[in-house]
Amino acid sequence: MGDSDEDAALFRAVVGNITPLADQNRIIPKQPAIHARARHNIATSPVADTLSDNQHSDAPEEYRRNGLSRLALRSLRRCQIQDNLDLHGNTVEAARMLLQQFLSEAGQRGSRYVRVIHGKGINSRGNEAVLRTHTRHWLTQHPEVLAFCPAPASAGGSGAVLILLKART
Repeated sequence: MGDSDEDAALFRAVVGNITPLADQNRIIPKQPAIHARARHNIATSPVADTLSDNQHSDAPEEYRRNGLSRLALRSLRRCQIQDNLDLHGNTVEAARMLLQQFLSEAGQRGSRYVRVIHGKGINSRGNEAVLRTHTRHWLTQHPEVLAFCPAPASAGGSGAVLILLKART
């Protein structure tokens, strides 16, 4: 008799006679709902590259356009994210184009609260978060961006930014 046979025999001896639950008393675990994002047929025309890379070192941690109250940042931190973009592993040039395309398409879909994951720069040379500073600098220039702030730890922390986009009418 091997160890597993002895363990099985010991388990049966300890448990003894058991009666299975009746079918009506069983709770069948539910799978979490999968929320599929509705896709609309959006013309994917090329987006003009209007964002500058100059002076990206002074990019703010959080930003809001003139006239926008601080309450907008508070609601942004508590929002339900409607769309995501992950820029990990992209070059600065590719990330700039992807960001512009993403913001354009998100606006066309009517998304107002979006998240851009740029990473923390842990695996980059010198542990410098290049995409982080560039992304925040670009967002201050984009006409559709009303505000942005760092994501909470549960949504990416300092490696992501939450963005409030203009409402499309």
